[in-house]
Amino acid sequence: MNYENILTSFQNGITTITINRPTKLNALNKVTIKELHEAFKSADDDKNTKAIIVTGSGEKAFVAGADISEFADYDSKKGKKLAKKGQELLFNFVENLSTPTIAAVNGFALGGGLELAMACHFRVASNNAKMGLPEVSLGVIPGYGGTQRLPQLIGKGRAMELIMTAGMIDANQAHHYGLVNHVTTPEELLPHCEKIASKIARNSSVAISAAIKAINANFEDGVDGFEVEVSEFGNCFDTEDFTEGTTAFLQKRKADFPGK
Repeated sequence: MNYENILTSFQNGITTITINRPTKLNALNKVTIKELHEAFKSADDDKNTKAIIVTGSGEKAFVAGADISEFADYDSKKGKKLAKKGQELLFNFVENLSTPTIAAVNGFALGGGLELAMACHFRVASNNAKMGLPEVSLGVIPGYGGTQRLPQLIGKGRAMELIMTAGMIDANQAHHYGLVNHVTTPEELLPHCEKIASKIARNSSVAISAAIKAINANFEDGVDGFEVEVSEFGNCFDTEDFTEGTTAFLQKRKADFPGK
């Protein structure tokens, strides 16, 4: 499929989605959000895709934020609709994908860019990355899940400070906070993500999908994560992947999971 603002590629079970608006520092406008939804959905629906990597084109930015020119004249009604639609279409959608999704954070990941990275299942950053939620400096707050996911990832106090000061942290500080899993050089960013994705791809995609659902349940209001875990654990026993995995273990051979 041809897109206006993103690029996609597939190799060795990994779909890579690249946000491609370098002259706008890959800022998220409505078209880009819609295209990202379509690209993520297509990759998630593709049984050959075992992991997804999302990154930004160029060396300056993963995503430098939302495209402010699109909503600078909005009123409260339009603002609420913008946030709700964006969360449903992209950010919550990515968080709940059944396919593991890695954010390869290169350069600036600000505002909606950091919110997209946080919606991914985990993050790897290059050592030139700068991350933050500067929305209060514009008289608004993060609207694509930033006030919720940042405290979950780094703790309430640190999130409060980062949001209130509209400050930025570098990759090493983000790693110290637990916001990113690994820090690499810019040259090694994608290869490192691909190496992790390849390790993921060797395992049962059915079991991984169940694990994502169970882990996410712990952060949902009114949902008992332990009950979800019990249910998903039990469901695994009826899958072909479970049969193959246990049989391969007993036969002391490498499993060849059918993904069913």
